[in-house]
Amino acid sequence: MRLREMAIGAAVALVVFLGVNGVDVWPLVLLAALVGVVFATGLRHRLNLGQSRKVEVGTRSVVSFQDIGGQNTAKNELMEALEFVLRPADMERLGIRPLKGILLTGPPGTGKTLLAKAAANYTDSIFMAASGSEFVEMYAGVGAQRVRQLFRDARQVARKENLSSAIIFIDEIEVMAGRRGQHQSHLEYDQTLNQLLVEMDGMSTTEDVRILVMAATNRADLIDPALLRPGRFDRTVRVDLPDRQGREAILMLHTRNKPLAAGVDLGQIALETFGFSGAHLESVCNEAAILALREEAEAVTHQHFKAAIDKVLLGEKLDRHLDRQELYRVAIHEGGHAIVGELVNPGSVASITIAPRGMALGFVRQAPDDDRLLQTVSELKKDIAVCLAGSTAERLLLGEQSTGAANDFEKAWDIARRMVTAGLSSLGVVHEEALSPEALYQTVQEIIRDSQEEVDHLISSQEEAIRRLADLLMENETLPGERVRELVA
Repeated sequence: MRLREMAIGAAVALVVFLGVNGVDVWPLVLLAALVGVVFATGLRHRLNLGQSRKVEVGTRSVVSFQDIGGQNTAKNELMEALEFVLRPADMERLGIRPLKGILLTGPPGTGKTLLAKAAANYTDSIFMAASGSEFVEMYAGVGAQRVRQLFRDARQVARKENLSSAIIFIDEIEVMAGRRGQHQSHLEYDQTLNQLLVEMDGMSTTEDVRILVMAATNRADLIDPALLRPGRFDRTVRVDLPDRQGREAILMLHTRNKPLAAGVDLGQIALETFGFSGAHLESVCNEAAILALREEAEAVTHQHFKAAIDKVLLGEKLDRHLDRQELYRVAIHEGGHAIVGELVNPGSVASITIAPRGMALGFVRQAPDDDRLLQTVSELKKDIAVCLAGSTAERLLLGEQSTGAANDFEKAWDIARRMVTAGLSSLGVVHEEALSPEALYQTVQEIIRDSQEEVDHLISSQEEAIRRLADLLMENETLPGERVRELVA
């Protein structure tokens, strides 16, 4: 340190001496500044090289499996896989090779991180979490060093807490564990993945701290196959969107601390939230409570929940004001969707509104009788008919269509295209890659043309009901599905 200070002092004295004697010292000053910047950058790089920026420092998780609803299959499979952590002696006696890694896959918001935290609580393990993006830097070797440091930290923290196991959770693992050879600019991604493979191969059952690596992703197809082979990530647990019973269980969990009015039916709310993840349902409960607070209500009512569903789906109401002619067109459009929806799928309409939200000027919310994992040809054609009904109502009742149906047409086209690729069209069983664009276009057009003829007939026969529904929407803005069913009857 003293030598460096002496060198700096001598350099400054030299510059002053040269300046006094008439020498132009500015080039030397600029050169010294440039050298200083390069030195400081390199020093900072060396200091940060071994740092592992963790989302959570090693902690004991307080989340239990009882705090997670709607994922019974995933929980049971995960609890079975965790037996080796709880019963190491029995595993050794039976010659069972313990699992080293568990991969949680599924859509966003389904509870993958919560399951990992619950696993740490269930096994009384130290929980350390990181994100895949934290291991990838512009400097070569940083990611691999951080992987090594993460495993070292997990063992050290577990020993400090007198625990025999630790769980390392890596979220968005596809960022650091993508297929090797895809990144041509540098090999930092590959080096990071190679180091993770080495660490998992080096994990031994004889260590005083047993480590289980858990990871989460919604793009398992991007992960390098070497990471998914037995001996590394031995188990892949699918965490899907919850079904109707699962959604009701999640709603019960998120309403435990909220006062509910007598008329709240969580089963009906679960029915109307088909396709919602656990994160969506938590947001619905929170938004319903916020609406109750705005109205200074003593408890959260069923209407608050219905309004919260619309808000989570579409966003907050907009201050956009349409003139009466445009508003009536929107009412006719949404009335067409609702009436045809009730005709082809009785009891499916939950509510209809012409209040602008997000990018939508109006919206018909569907509530199917039950979750559908498979759809028949007739069910798909009904969905296409509902998509086409709004623009058809405009054309037949108002004389011309508008641009408001662009999204409906896109949905109808996607459904028809799915029918073709699933072998449900006049082409029969086909392979998408062997199907020419012309043949695909003609077949999709044929499906939509047949549905359009049926929709024209339905709209013509229900013209009076659609106009009456549009008048009611102009007065009330939002109507429940029961009112639509009365008009159809």
